[in-house]
Amino acid sequence: MQDIMPKPKERPTYEVRIGAIKAAIWRNETTGGVRYNVTFSRLYKDKEDDQWKSTDSFGRDDLLVLGKVADVAHTWIHQQAQERDTEAAS
Repeated sequence: MQDIMPKPKERPTYEVRIGAIKAAIWRNETTGGVRYNVTFSRLYKDKEDDQWKSTDSFGRDDLLVLGKVADVAHTWIHQQAQERDTEAAS
């Protein structure tokens, strides 16, 4: 019988966090080159068990911060493409 090792948990390539709002940027290798996907979450502390948790639900007061986090993530992804293009031209 073979031992089945759990697959190591994949980590995002980059994270952006402002307050409780976080963007995780994931690198994906495709036949067309590198693509990035972004997931957004809001961190909160559960009052019942005093543990930090996350949700993908955002309230009215989170939306502007979510937009700022998305803007930073967008800028980071474009910078990666510019760096690849610069390296390829060298």
